[in-house]
Amino acid sequence: MTSPVDMDDIDRQIITALQSDGRKSFTQIAEDLGIPASSARYRTRRLEETGILQIVGIANPLAIGFDRLAMIGIRTAPGKARVVCEALSELPETSYVIMTTGQFDVMAEVVCRDIEHFTNVVNDHMQGIDGLLSTESFFVLEAHKLAYGWGVGNVPGPSGVSST
Repeated sequence: MTSPVDMDDIDRQIITALQSDGRKSFTQIAEDLGIPASSARYRTRRLEETGILQIVGIANPLAIGFDRLAMIGIRTAPGKARVVCEALSELPETSYVIMTTGQFDVMAEVVCRDIEHFTNVVNDHMQGIDGLLSTESFFVLEAHKLAYGWGVGNVPGPSGVSST
């Protein structure tokens, strides 16, 4: 898990710009924010190195041949949720692993080619994780929104003041 890092309004604006267009150049970001390109480059690298920012291409898995998307609710033995999260995070099929409250201790999103692949992931990989007690699968029938640009520009900074 990433430790909190001090970010200022410029950092938040860089993240917002890259969420909107991950291929935007440092020069364009710098122009938009009124800062030197070297600052945009340095700040972006620092955000990446601290684990705050990851720049990736996001595809709709259902549109490119992965027919089985599922959210899996997982119950763990007491005190084992973090260990289970770490093990699930190592599986290439997991795209999202979180520790939660409520009915499940952990939720994981898996992306698989087909039902055979999904069955293999759950039965042969997940069920063997120490501390994992049970799973409940929720298949995605349709994806209506796959987005990661959730508006960091509107998140208050340490002073409680919104950056936009």
